[in-house]
Amino acid sequence: MKISVPYGRSSISLTLPDDIQINIIEPPAIPPASDPLEVVWAALADPLGGLSLSDFASAKSVGIAVSDKTRPVPHQHLLPPLLEQLETLGISRQAITLHVAVGTHPPMTPKELPAILPEFILKRYAVISHDASLSADLIYLRDTSRGTPVWVNKEFANSDLKIVVGNIEPHQFAGFSGGVKSAAIGLAGTETITHNHAMMTHPNSLIGTYETNPARQDIEEIGQKIGIHFALNAILNQSKQIVHVLAGEPRAVMQAGIPLSKEVCQIGVHSKYGLMISSPGGHPKDINLYQSQKGLAHAALVTKPGGTVILVAACPEGTGSKHYEEWIRGKASNEEVIQWFTEEKFRIGPHKAYQIARDASQVRLQFYSEMNTDFSKDLLLNPIKDLQGAVSLAIAELEPGERVGFLPHASSTIPYVMN
Repeated sequence: MKISVPYGRSSISLTLPDDIQINIIEPPAIPPASDPLEVVWAALADPLGGLSLSDFASAKSVGIAVSDKTRPVPHQHLLPPLLEQLETLGISRQAITLHVAVGTHPPMTPKELPAILPEFILKRYAVISHDASLSADLIYLRDTSRGTPVWVNKEFANSDLKIVVGNIEPHQFAGFSGGVKSAAIGLAGTETITHNHAMMTHPNSLIGTYETNPARQDIEEIGQKIGIHFALNAILNQSKQIVHVLAGEPRAVMQAGIPLSKEVCQIGVHSKYGLMISSPGGHPKDINLYQSQKGLAHAALVTKPGGTVILVAACPEGTGSKHYEEWIRGKASNEEVIQWFTEEKFRIGPHKAYQIARDASQVRLQFYSEMNTDFSKDLLLNPIKDLQGAVSLAIAELEPGERVGFLPHASSTIPYVMN
């Protein structure tokens, strides 16, 4: 049997023995909207939460948070109708600024922007990449009830109309992305993001949750303090095509969008697997290790303790975090990583090392990528050079009755064991 594993902008073909049963863990295929632009216009025409863009026709400045290159947001479909509607309301192009919400990722350079935004938008509108480390560009809006200091992009926060554009999809500790998160985290300062992300160790900070998730509800409160008015969110199928679009008051968009997202991304399995072959889903989900880690986390949900997870992720941009690289240097084991992390003050970057070590200490991780082998070893990733050989050997080492699972789009799939 052959399977095609998404890898970067292409895929890798693997051959498995015919006598081995492999379960492809993926929700049922959902066809895309026949006309994406029509779906976007329909959402804008019928906004949720009793809110309409026409309520802000007098706005003198508009800030729009858009996702960076690590998110497959279909800006080419979402933004043109939104911008056209704003101009129809009498808001000039000069009053509109698009803020690239990078969070703690490196700011995007002008040369990189055409990869995420249509050329005509770059020519007509101001586009600024956020930098979470520039304190002069941030404004303080008090603390949340959970103690998170709210530092956020000053220009966005001072806009008369604040809009977030993104996708609703599963997030491993914030439950779901989407809604205010694009700005509440994507346009926040390092201190804000660090304090919020420290909640990832809370037992209720779980993938696929919302109302009971402390990290996500802290994000909602950050969004309220910023005063985000309007959200335009897409739900994509596994081929990164638009299935649904929702617009309106951000919390109303999340509450309506989460059940739809679960239909697209959630899948139950009967029992855990002895071997999981996991791909984050190809570009941009495996653009770096920072993003690809989700492929391990989601695979580990349905892997037996001591079972094998083979993570297949190109990572052409390396780890995506110098802080992570510097912190993990010299640590000899996953157990040491976990001990150091839990004893220190929470920091962005090292948290990624903790997430990987948490899962890799429960399963046997093997990692196939474009990253340097010696460098990957220093990161405790157990790199492999021969993917086909590693898969064949892992299958040969399975105990009788152990099964093989394949997650081709792990980052956007929520697998769970059915009772």
